[in-house]
Amino acid sequence: MITVADAILHALDHGLPMAPITNSDPGFDLRRAYEAQALLTATRLRRGARVVGVKTGFTNTTIWDEYNVHAPIHGPVFDTTWQEGPLRLAPFLEPRIEPEIVLKLGASPAPGMGPEALKACVAEVARGFEIVQSPFPGWRFRAPDTVAAGALHGALVTGDFLPATQALLDALAHLEVTLLCDGVAMDRGHSRNVLGGGPLAALADLVAQRGAERLPAGWIVSTGTLTRALPIAPGQSWTTRMAGADLPPLTLALT
Repeated sequence: MITVADAILHALDHGLPMAPITNSDPGFDLRRAYEAQALLTATRLRRGARVVGVKTGFTNTTIWDEYNVHAPIHGPVFDTTWQEGPLRLAPFLEPRIEPEIVLKLGASPAPGMGPEALKACVAEVARGFEIVQSPFPGWRFRAPDTVAAGALHGALVTGDFLPATQALLDALAHLEVTLLCDGVAMDRGHSRNVLGGGPLAALADLVAQRGAERLPAGWIVSTGTLTRALPIAPGQSWTTRMAGADLPPLTLALT
């Protein structure tokens, strides 16, 4: 029997769009979606990939209405998807770019931790670009569809990491970001777009969602887009201008 995970993997492997699962199965809920995601992950592990972290999705509350998804989701980041630029776009379905803050964990956070204890679990911080993709045409779906499709994760590119000092972690709640394509400002965002409190709010929500399934020390966490997710094309060069924290710059060329 062909499973949901089989259908999604076929779509992603062959660049073939597919109808959202919820179109034909209205009872396909988040519980079943995370089960499908786990099967998809297991297949990728059998192929030789290794999980190195987690991406959070839809932590930016300003885009919830645009996508009709009104709560955060999450999915794995693999050593095969954590890449360096330049990045080839041909493998991705309707790719879009998201400027994010990426955290590297030095310790495993637990549900219910207070803000200071959570901060103490973060060892390093970097800028990042996540390339998200949708096997569902026109980016039309429901939340369970996105979860089943690996949280729409395509690739993650990060800049150089800096040690997570108290001052830097505090500054993450007050970032202003401009997203630029070929030097032209395309969108602007602020940390408060991410669950009202920035990257650490996204981390706290992720820890709560996963419950007993702890995030290991050493993993990276991509905390969600600070601006809208914008369509991308080969030949473009993307970067961010940031106020509020002095993180190493990151430019991504697309081929």
